[in-house]
Amino acid sequence: MRPEKLDWLRSEITRMRAQLRAQEREIRMLQRAGVATASAELLLARMRAKVDDLCRERDALRKGAAAATRS
Repeated sequence: MRPEKLDWLRSEITRMRAQLRAQEREIRMLQRAGVATASAELLLARMRAKVDDLCRERDALRKGAAAATRS
């Protein structure tokens, strides 16, 4: 396992989740103001997909590390 890769993934997931929360707040404010938010919502969907991909990668690294320590 590469612990630096796992650490990077964890910090990137945390950073992106904070970014998502901020974007969601901004979108809610725009919606209350009556501004169209379709393109912003598409961006959020892409960001969520990226976070999901990073989580899968993190989980795969964890499983690889667990298997390596058992052998």
